[in-house]
Amino acid sequence: MNIPDFGGTAFSGGVQAPGSRYILPSFEERTAYGFKRQDPYAKLFEDRIIFLGVQVDDASADDIMAQLLVLESMDPDRDIMMYINSPGGSFTAMTAIYDTMQYIRPQIQTVVLGQAASAAAVIAAAGTPGRRLALPNARILIHQPAMGEAGHGQASDIEIQAAEILRMRTWLEETLSRHSNRTQDQVNVDIDRDKILSAEEALEYGLIDQVLSSRKTLPALAR
Repeated sequence: MNIPDFGGTAFSGGVQAPGSRYILPSFEERTAYGFKRQDPYAKLFEDRIIFLGVQVDDASADDIMAQLLVLESMDPDRDIMMYINSPGGSFTAMTAIYDTMQYIRPQIQTVVLGQAASAAAVIAAAGTPGRRLALPNARILIHQPAMGEAGHGQASDIEIQAAEILRMRTWLEETLSRHSNRTQDQVNVDIDRDKILSAEEALEYGLIDQVLSSRKTLPALAR
C-alpha cells in the first residue's frame, strides 16, 4: 500500500543529490585536554543547537529525535535551539519529530532560515510558544498531504489509502490551527493548495512569533 506523505519537495529546486553536497570543513579547538577536532554540526550540538537542513525522512527524523533525547538526558532543564531550512517530506517522519518535541522537557526555540516547507513548516510551528522565529527572507509553505501514486491497486486498497489521507489532513488542520491564530476551518481552506508565506505573513498567520534580523533581538532563551 502506498503511504501518503507531503509530496516530497515543495519548491522547484528539488532535493540535493548526496554527491553534490558541500563538504563541511573540520577544525581544531583547544580544550583543557589538548586539541579536539570538530565539524560544524558537532560544535552546534555541543551548544544544544540542532540543524534540520535536509528533507524530512525516516533517516533525518531518527537523527533529530536522537539529538533531542540526548540533549534532554544531558540536562532536562536547559533549552534547545533548532534551526530549520528544509523542503519538507514524509508525514510520518514529521509526526515522529513533532511528538518528540512535545514529549521532552526542554523548551525548544525554532528558527527558520531559507524555508520551512510542508512537513518542516509543522516542525517550525511546534516550537515553544513565543520562541518560534524566522529570518527576514525565510518563507513557510503549508499544504495538504499528498498520496503519492494514489489510484493504483484494488478498490479496497484505494479506499484504505483515501481514509488514511483524510485522517492525516484532519490531523494537519487541527495541529496547524493549534499552533497558529487560525481556526481549523480557515486552515482547511488555506492548505487546499500550496500557501506560501513570507516571514512577515507567517508572523501574521501565527505560525511564528518573531521575525529576527539580528542576534541582538534574539529572545533570552537561547542566547
